[in-house]
Amino acid sequence: MAAPMGEVFSRCSQSQAAAARLHVHEAAPAKGKGLFATKAIRKGETIFVEKPLVSAQFLWNALYKYKACDHCMRSLETAEENSRRLSGNPSLSLPHPEQCTVRKELLHYCPMCQVLYCSTDCRQAALKQYHQVLCLGPSKDDPQHPLNKLQEGWRNMHYPPETASIMLLARMVAMVKQAKDKGRWKKLFSQFCSRTANEEEEIVHKLIGDRFKGQLESLRHLFTDALYDDCLSQWFTREGFRSLFALVGTNGQGIGTSSLSQWVHGCDALELAAPLREELDSFIDQLYKDIERETGDFLNCEGSGLYILQSCCNHSCVPNAESSFPENNFLLHLTALQDIEAGEEICITYLDCCQRERSRHSRHRALRENYLFKCSCPKCESQAGDPDVSSEEEEEDEGDAEAGAGAGAGAGANLEDEMTEV
Repeated sequence: MAAPMGEVFSRCSQSQAAAARLHVHEAAPAKGKGLFATKAIRKGETIFVEKPLVSAQFLWNALYKYKACDHCMRSLETAEENSRRLSGNPSLSLPHPEQCTVRKELLHYCPMCQVLYCSTDCRQAALKQYHQVLCLGPSKDDPQHPLNKLQEGWRNMHYPPETASIMLLARMVAMVKQAKDKGRWKKLFSQFCSRTANEEEEIVHKLIGDRFKGQLESLRHLFTDALYDDCLSQWFTREGFRSLFALVGTNGQGIGTSSLSQWVHGCDALELAAPLREELDSFIDQLYKDIERETGDFLNCEGSGLYILQSCCNHSCVPNAESSFPENNFLLHLTALQDIEAGEEICITYLDCCQRERSRHSRHRALRENYLFKCSCPKCESQAGDPDVSSEEEEEDEGDAEAGAGAGAGAGANLEDEMTEV
């Protein structure tokens, strides 16, 4: 069931402008719907800015003191606080502190459960949309509260690097329960890409890992105890719960925010004399080296969300657009990587930078395992005659994985080392 065309653009900051230059329609029988330009778009241009239908920070990410607004995921540490924690240097001082956009004086707590927000607007938005259902109040530290048991159950079966959160599903339920027009919200969630039962099973197992696939039923019981509602009874059945997981696994977009990253971008834009520019660049380079030595590559407040319009973008190994979060919150910016002509499909990539440079066979295997489709983009078509062999880098990765296969039992002791940047 697809959302009405007006709903597709409803979460965009400038919905009328987006609807005037973009259209969603069938891309190809094997690809389903796609996003197409109806007017020319130039390289570097922002195609649209979109709020998620629902989003949530990852649970382990929050536990490791990556402080983010509970609604918009804005990083709540100042750039200096962030850099001190990540580098392990409590006396570190950042130059140009005015380039940090975090304003501590605007922060607000939920008076009942002490959840933190970046502003009054975010606290009110959360309360209006889902927080009335999910607020733990005085039970926030009670391990026997059904919501706390649900979160602990999830943490015990989904270790970093995280790819989803049970709280994203919980917020979906809470949004429908709080909504006056429950039917509309159920339709909005149902319009995301759906799968067959066998495909859903594959996606769920990939999402939670083979080691924990037998525990999905236990998680469903915890989910039901915490959130059951008659109007959503189908979501709590074995098949419905699996479908929810598959929906998030197929359509969830990773979100990364960082006050330090914003500070660096602000410093990059400063007009400085050559000696001062060289000094500042050297300071930033050394800071990142110190952070890598102390913390690794995991720098961001991370979570995931469902974006209606962005979810219409199909994959290409040579994308003409990319998603980013330059405002240090959950607002997704889709930017053109090259000139896009009217009538051309707008594609992003589902692969990371390293994966995109691997062989066609390696790329296809990654897409098949994670998204259950075979890519037929121009790059893949041009390499159709290449031998079906893995890239050397992938073979090395597999060797490393096999060497460490016995380390799973000690995963809890090494969680921080396993975290990687979104």
